[in-house]
Amino acid sequence: MRFPQTPPNLNDLITEITPERLIQLADFAGTDTADYRLRRYLHWDQLRHRRPPKVLSHREWWLVLKWARINALQPIDLKDKEGRPFQFAVPERVLQELHQIDLGAGGLVSVPSVPEPIVNPQTRDRYLVRSLMEEAITSSQLEGAATTREVAKDMIRTGRPPRDTSEQMILNNYLTMQRIRELKSSALSPELVLEIHRLITADTLEEPTAAGRCRRPDERRVVGDDFGQVFHDPPPASELAERMNAICAFANGETPDHFIHPAVRAMILHFWLAYDHPFVDGNGRTARALFYWSMLRSGYWLFEFISISTILRKAPVQYGRSFLYTETDDNDLTYFLVAQTEVISRAMGELHRYIERKAAQLRQAEQDIQALALFNHRQVALIRHALSNPRQRYTIASHQHSHAVAYQTARTDLLDLAKRGVLEMVKKGRPMIFVAPTDAAERLATLEKQS
Repeated sequence: MRFPQTPPNLNDLITEITPERLIQLADFAGTDTADYRLRRYLHWDQLRHRRPPKVLSHREWWLVLKWARINALQPIDLKDKEGRPFQFAVPERVLQELHQIDLGAGGLVSVPSVPEPIVNPQTRDRYLVRSLMEEAITSSQLEGAATTREVAKDMIRTGRPPRDTSEQMILNNYLTMQRIRELKSSALSPELVLEIHRLITADTLEEPTAAGRCRRPDERRVVGDDFGQVFHDPPPASELAERMNAICAFANGETPDHFIHPAVRAMILHFWLAYDHPFVDGNGRTARALFYWSMLRSGYWLFEFISISTILRKAPVQYGRSFLYTETDDNDLTYFLVAQTEVISRAMGELHRYIERKAAQLRQAEQDIQALALFNHRQVALIRHALSNPRQRYTIASHQHSHAVAYQTARTDLLDLAKRGVLEMVKKGRPMIFVAPTDAAERLATLEKQS
């Protein structure tokens, strides 16, 4: 990732322009060319490559944009290492996305924008488990976990122990996301942040004692690349206790003394933890976990089913650049808010498209095989998977984890499928293994005739 060019200093721009020209530019700042109500929120690194309005130079255009933005910026208690506050605005582009988040992710479950399968008690657990696995896998892959989605999902479904650090990272993330759901009604405290970090990093750190504690003064950490480029040098360890208290006060709505949209607060919390970088490792995963905690605590229940890391992993450079744009342009968090509302919008869209695909597959399967009516919804889901994956092996534990049910419920489901001949049961050591036969469709057809 390339470090963005730092914008021109505002005072330098003002001193290099004549008073008469400044008056002309001040009038210009109130026009649409200032582009504050925006479809875009351009950083200098982007703007300098675009053609300015005919009457302006690039530097004048930047000055006009900065004037238009300054009046809308609101400070928060997050300070950089020099004590300068971070600030943010909510341009039209973000407002539109926030409106869609309010409509589609919070409020009543009966509104048209809410996918029916995730409010249906018979199917919602399957989608919940799927989303928890997806976020656990992709959030870990963002931080360097090297394993495939298929292998990771098999580990979680079967309950087998992790075989390496990458798999341990993913399992930790999965368990943490489950814990976040339990903590959504709790206020955030430094102890709770440390608990979340401990869950995320257990058995994955070179220094095991670093899990669940802040970095020490002798544990300086920077964010950089493999070539020695430093992108972020976080605040010193001596400030972390005070800064952690400030994070929690902000997260709990105690600061500032004016309204901040709950989703904006969650996004800023995400940035704040990542900026302070209080841990030797696991900062990104902890920051995203706190984002989920904040969204769920604010009533955005749909975020139990949404994976933002799936989107972030597809464009990690843009993710990192939104941090850099903020830090290089007077601590303007608006860049991060613009980027994250786009991520959330795409993640919500992917959830809807995924559910639509699965619903279409289910309708087709039900039309093709009437025998599916003989089984419960968990068995139907397994049968559909088995039809597409001959010789696939299932265990009671994998079925239990896939549907978030009790062990006995999962055992009854699989034994019933084996008794009816839909699965083949084999013994391999102590656990029972259930295998999808290659002629599963024919066996279902036979069942259909018999019924």
